[in-house]
Amino acid sequence: MKTANMPSLRVDPALREAAEAVLREGESLSSFMEQSVRDEVNRRRSQAEFIARGLAAREEAARTGVYYTVDEVMGSLRNMLKDAKAKKRS
Repeated sequence: MKTANMPSLRVDPALREAAEAVLREGESLSSFMEQSVRDEVNRRRSQAEFIARGLAAREEAARTGVYYTVDEVMGSLRNMLKDAKAKKRS
């Protein structure tokens, strides 16, 4: 696959120094920046999907009139956690 360039990035010298200070052994500033962009793209996609699921759930609740209390949701989550822990033990 052919690669593409990102725009150059002008930053405060203190930010560059901070970024260089956290580089891992063998890691370049360029690879650090690329991974940071990848991570942020993934975070924003996940956030958009989360919001879309929440809005869809709200619309479904409004359409059906079925709503759940905090206690019902928390009880369900506790049961899921309990089941997952039991499965992990066995």
